Amino acid sequence: MLFSLIIPVYNRPEEVDELLESLTQSTYQEIFEIVLVEDGSTLLCKDVALKYSDRLDISYYFKNNSGPGDSRNYGMKKAKGDYFIIFDSDCIIPKQYLTEVDMALKQDYVDCFGGPDMALDSFSDIQKAINFAMTSFLTTGGIRGGSEKIDKFQPRSFNMGLSKKAFEASNGFGNIHPGEDPDLSIRLWNLGYETRLFRPAFVYHKRRIDWQKFSIQVSKFGKARPILNSWHPNYSKLTYFFPSVFIIGFFYSIFLLLFFNFDLLLQLYFLYFLILFLVSSYQNKSIKIGYLSLIAVWKQFFGYGIGFMKSYFQIIILKRNPHEAFPELFFKI
Repeated sequence: MLFSLIIPVYNRPEEVDELLESLTQSTYQEIFEIVLVEDGSTLLCKDVALKYSDRLDISYYFKNNSGPGDSRNYGMKKAKGDYFIIFDSDCIIPKQYLTEVDMALKQDYVDCFGGPDMALDSFSDIQKAINFAMTSFLTTGGIRGGSEKIDKFQPRSFNMGLSKKAFEASNGFGNIHPGEDPDLSIRLWNLGYETRLFRPAFVYHKRRIDWQKFSIQVSKFGKARPILNSWHPNYSKLTYFFPSVFIIGFFYSIFLLLFFNFDLLLQLYFLYFLILFLVSSYQNKSIKIGYLSLIAVWKQFFGYGIGFMKSYFQIIILKRNPHEAFPELFFKI
């Protein structure tokens, strides 16, 4: 089986340098190829690709900007392999990654898999706090972090494997972003393909974003979910409403305290955030990161929850066309 590693990139040559450097340390003994797809960047990574061309089998392509989903599709069409592994450019790959994937596929083959993400010690405190919010079983990040037992796993495209057969049958990713990866998973299920979580196949996801960018990102996640629910109503879940209920409940608890001097609900919120602080501080061995994790989780819930409610009203209640209601979520292909 020939693995083709598909990496779309937009204005991030330094990240690609780190990613490729990590792949030179791979313990995997078989040949694999790397397909770099420059998605209309102005800061090119072509020279970075050339830097590693004597150590890695790299193909470099430049195309007009059309978003990460279309760029992944472009790369898979150009690839020589029969199994594609998709990374975001801000990932660092552990040396045993491909060996773990190869072993898992040989033991129990699946046409689509996803792996967790973790943080390196070298990451910034904010990156570690965001990683906690995005991966902890105590937040909405449980599935991304590989800490939940679930029947239907929806791989995320920062760390995802897809067979050539499944790609050709599904036509790959759509033009929504974010949300293109769960959309693909559901379409694969409808075609009879399975998806699975490979826990040992983790990557270090650097996420070079600040608080403002993180808030925008999770807001888009929230906006995308009702759109996906409208496309695939059989796979809508009550848990998708949780961040919105969390936010409404928080402000309701303040209302109860101010007007009725009832503070039990607010105490429960305080207890929840205290647990978050203690768990993050322990896992990261840092009280500062524990504190920053509270900010990250609040921004995660608030951004996602408000985005979800806005989208739910526009898409589910008013029945608006998603492309017209939220054009920022769609790339023109």
